Amino acid sequence: MKPLKITAVLLLFVLVLNSCNTVKVATDYDREANFNQYQSFAFFKPGIDKAEISDLDKKRILRAIEAEMQQKGFTKSEDPDLLVSIFTKTKENINIYNHNYAYGYGWGWHPWYWGSGYNTVSSTTEGTLYIDLIDAERKELVWQGMGTAALAKDVERKQGRINEIVKEILEKYPPGKN
Repeated sequence: MKPLKITAVLLLFVLVLNSCNTVKVATDYDREANFNQYQSFAFFKPGIDKAEISDLDKKRILRAIEAEMQQKGFTKSEDPDLLVSIFTKTKENINIYNHNYAYGYGWGWHPWYWGSGYNTVSSTTEGTLYIDLIDAERKELVWQGMGTAALAKDVERKQGRINEIVKEILEKYPPGKN
């Protein structure tokens, strides 16, 4: 019975660690748009200025987007085909874990509670990054990618986490290639 409990705890631990590293991605796009026509991009400053994050985080995100777009064959241009805009949302998640150990007459019923227990409380900040691609000529949204993930708090890991989130989102562009 004891190896079963240890295995269950290890499995739960692995799932929690894995869930912290994943990025949940969703995309939507204009079915009428011809994505083959887009070859260049520029950042849409009015949209980016509205994002409610620090200027340093904006720079991190824009650098990551620029690198991914260039890797996809796009060039940054003064006269672009696509305008790139971002916006963000954050949410604080509070997790309370009950660790009760009890012994007695079976599952759920303990006439003599001999165990001890403790609670742990942790919090994580979950962020959602939206990347909008706007047709520069028509000024219409043609593609939107959204990625939600736990955010890194320390500066050393922050850029890596942002790069990962942006990469996961832009892997879904152009639509139909995945």
